Amino acid sequence: MEHIKLSIDKSLNFVSKEEIFKFEESSKKHLISLHEGTGKGNDFVGWVDLPSRITEAELNDIEATAKSLKDKVEVLVVVGIGGSYLGAKAVNDALAHSFDHLNSGDENPLVLYAGQNISEDYLYELTDILKSIEFGICVISKSGTTTEPAIAFRLLKEMLEEQVGKEEARERIVAITDESKGALRTLADQEGYKTFVIPDNVGGRYSVLTPVGLLPIAVAGHDIKALVNGAKSMQDYSVAAAFEENPALLYAATRNALYQKGKGIEILANYNPKLHNVAEWWKQLYGESEGKENKGIFPASVDFTSDLHSMGQYIQEGQRNIFETVISVAKPNHTVYIPEDKDNLDKLNYLAGKRVDEVNKMAELGTQLAHVDGGVPNLKIEMPQLNEFYLGELLYFFEIACGVSGYILDVNPFDQPGVEAYKSNMFALLEKPGFEEESAKIKERL
Repeated sequence: MEHIKLSIDKSLNFVSKEEIFKFEESSKKHLISLHEGTGKGNDFVGWVDLPSRITEAELNDIEATAKSLKDKVEVLVVVGIGGSYLGAKAVNDALAHSFDHLNSGDENPLVLYAGQNISEDYLYELTDILKSIEFGICVISKSGTTTEPAIAFRLLKEMLEEQVGKEEARERIVAITDESKGALRTLADQEGYKTFVIPDNVGGRYSVLTPVGLLPIAVAGHDIKALVNGAKSMQDYSVAAAFEENPALLYAATRNALYQKGKGIEILANYNPKLHNVAEWWKQLYGESEGKENKGIFPASVDFTSDLHSMGQYIQEGQRNIFETVISVAKPNHTVYIPEDKDNLDKLNYLAGKRVDEVNKMAELGTQLAHVDGGVPNLKIEMPQLNEFYLGELLYFFEIACGVSGYILDVNPFDQPGVEAYKSNMFALLEKPGFEEESAKIKERL
């Protein structure tokens, strides 16, 4: 069985193997702590064994619900913010046809997203386009009161009920929420919506392999069983593999060794635009897990080769406080050869007969060498192919490495106390009931 691979060779000019391997024992200890639930934030480690714990019956239920929605709607709007939509969007965009919105032959509903912002123009344009479309809603929230998705759901629910009637709307709304408490659970029970549970011990950014991610992924027509099997493969491998062959432990150790050398910014680069939203998911995972107590590596991302013509200059010659992690896909899913041109005005005949991917791979290697020469350590994650199985491996690899890395930093990788700061100010400015004292204080500041 092939697995995703991690190469650290192009970081060893900047940090020694000894400096990386000094984290070997601690990373193994932290991995055991994650599995045994003995570390910081241990009430939120339910994701660790999730790939091996999720049952065939649970997956069948998700697939059956997805089929029911497919039979009724042309568009599914996923309403959620943060981990409640980023995982699903990452997988769906990675596996979708790049021009899915123009692909009229696709029998699967188009999955759109709402509740991830408070843009009035976005919501106007979304509701405007849905006026003539058969749509359904997948609303994701433990509480049902998070401002951004709650506003979007209120608007979309009212619109759907007006278009198809309350009875039919109930059949087109799926709620993924707390098992027993919260506003959304109360509403779902009152209305009789189909529901799935967000486990109490799984935080949003680690929830892609729960119904939060799996239902929208299944609706889009992708194989959630293969995705989970890939995650299970990496779960088993990360426990069994020796440190030097263990991508998750080696990644956690290397990035922390580089951090101790002053490399405080990690840039996740890809050479396949389908991976753009995998990077967006990764940024939340690492930023929210490690960025606390004035610690943490800042996660940034670029899409190559596009961004070589913009951010490439900074990476090559800017401040030397950065390192790069490159996601490389070994084998593309399609084949395109560069043709011969008799006039050769573009001077590209030296490439005639080569596959486009060969050019892309040489751009990747050439860039890595240039960036290393420019003072930027490089790590490389290689996926054998871009499919459900290896995406499952990749997602779990990043999750388990994040937990270990957070413990190496001695922070709780499973809370996010800083997220509440903006909410408190926003509620005070909006004069939300219960925030009278905060409202008075913030008005004085203004």
